[in-house]
Amino acid sequence: MEKKSDFEKRLRRHHDELRWLYMELYGNDDMFFELCSQMNRFYEERSAALKKRDARKEADPEWFRKKDMLGMMLYIDNFAGTIRGVERRLPYLESCNVNCIHLMPFLDVTKGKSDGGYAVSDFRKVREDLGTMEDLSRLTEKCHEKGINVCMDFVMNHTSEDHEWARRARAGEGEYMSRYFFYDNPEIPREFEKTVPQVFPTTAPGNFTYLQDMGYYVMTTFYPYQWDLNYANPRVFNEMMYNFLFFANLGMDIIRIDAVPYIWKELGTPCRNLRQVHTIVRMMRMIGEVVCPSTVLLGEVVMEPQKVAPYFGTVEKPECHMLYNVTTMATIWHTLAVQDTSLLKKQLDTVCRLPREYTFLNYLRCHDDIGWGLDFPFLQGQGMDEVSHKRFLNDYYTGKFPGSWSRGELYNDDPVTQDARFCGTTASMCGIESAGFEQDEEKMDHAVRMDLMLHAYMLFQSGIPMIYSGDEIGQVNDYSYKEDPDKCQDSRYIHRGAFRWDLARKRTGKKSVEGRIFQGLKLLEKIRGQEKVFDGDADVWTYDTHIKEIMCVIREKDGERAAGIFNFSWEDFSVSVYPGETGTDMRTGESVQTREIPVKAHDFRWIRIR
Repeated sequence: MEKKSDFEKRLRRHHDELRWLYMELYGNDDMFFELCSQMNRFYEERSAALKKRDARKEADPEWFRKKDMLGMMLYIDNFAGTIRGVERRLPYLESCNVNCIHLMPFLDVTKGKSDGGYAVSDFRKVREDLGTMEDLSRLTEKCHEKGINVCMDFVMNHTSEDHEWARRARAGEGEYMSRYFFYDNPEIPREFEKTVPQVFPTTAPGNFTYLQDMGYYVMTTFYPYQWDLNYANPRVFNEMMYNFLFFANLGMDIIRIDAVPYIWKELGTPCRNLRQVHTIVRMMRMIGEVVCPSTVLLGEVVMEPQKVAPYFGTVEKPECHMLYNVTTMATIWHTLAVQDTSLLKKQLDTVCRLPREYTFLNYLRCHDDIGWGLDFPFLQGQGMDEVSHKRFLNDYYTGKFPGSWSRGELYNDDPVTQDARFCGTTASMCGIESAGFEQDEEKMDHAVRMDLMLHAYMLFQSGIPMIYSGDEIGQVNDYSYKEDPDKCQDSRYIHRGAFRWDLARKRTGKKSVEGRIFQGLKLLEKIRGQEKVFDGDADVWTYDTHIKEIMCVIREKDGERAAGIFNFSWEDFSVSVYPGETGTDMRTGESVQTREIPVKAHDFRWIRIR
């Protein structure tokens, strides 16, 4: 009797649920049969090395939750010029203790209409200036040899207007028009607009674009050159799953699903977070587990933790393996500005109550702007009005508010709603840019301390820490984007500048800003990788010090306990944590009196409690 392949065994495990969900959405047996046949084809084409990787990671399904996981997100061109350039820079990434690199969008786009790479014109072609698919495959192989996982963006919600499907749709081919949302009756787009919020009300108002040459409206949630895909069409789902499996076969370990909540559209709804989205992500999870189980899903869902949680699915029927801790990122910067940790504590308490299997990806900054999507009902209880508080935060981080050291720029500043988002690097927001400009050494020492404190908090949270390339050396804002006609209208490029290799060479110095930040982070990463309390299944909770400026987090595993104490204010404090116990500073090894632990302004302590 012929031995069943791993594919057959995995498909048998998932077939009935996969078929049930597929038929619920599409009711099309032929298309489901085609999907399964193509899944088998991609499995057969998967390399022997990747199948071995599948077996190893399938045997250790929690591999991505290990305490030594540390990610870095980077733009290929900014970091190293080309994909081959990234390969040559792998030793640098190893020196950063990084074992996961998130390659920001690298697929083919139209110059001047790319939205930072998120308007894909060809899902099977790398941007010519970056290299080729062969280069990408080689890079993943080299990364795997060094124990580095590779993550990429998978833009499911839309394509560029220059994608082949869009070009054929624009030529009037019905088969391709059905892959998007086309309406010749303006009443239907008007009905959609009644219930669908705008993503970019200033730079790209509305959710539809009128195509004069066709006489049709097409749905464009983000930008006019990004056409939303119609997932009610099974051909769209199937073809996008084949693209997903294509990238998995190139060696992608983590596939980031861009703009997950937007995937399904329906008239009379907000076209956000509809139940069909969960069906699609659940099917995607199962397809991956059948064909490429070493590839995991990272969902981009921009909401507070309790509303993000449904995208994990359930323990029995999981969806995304990981989700971004988006709101906490914004709340960290709010906390720094107001010197009050109560909202941050409330959100961390929420995260700690979620099942341990739920894995968040934590970060201070990313490629995007900071939107102030804070818990305003909670803040209103503290006397903070939403409009005025957002204005305060934007004034604070652009350096307009008295006493602020931050530097940066606004994005999508709306004079009508008085709402805006903020752009800037971590270092510039902490004052490293302004201190350098003023050549103020005392101010610089404080700014570096603030930068390390925020990173220490990120590393102490539950989940996977992700560093934005350049933050490890304190790279500041890059204003040169204003001289580029393709970028000058998008202030997000202020923190998307080219990596400064000249500054990176200073990372071994003890007195340079780059060296202090790089070596400070390296020590924390070393501690995190060695200590049992940082295991993914450790118990984590907040500890009330009764000082609103202080955030205290406790981690415990197998009787070992550690306290992370973070000072978000401009004042020094003495903090009592488990008084009467024995404490040891995890960075220095020195003994600490737990009844009175000194913490400088914008500093932190990692204390082992015995």
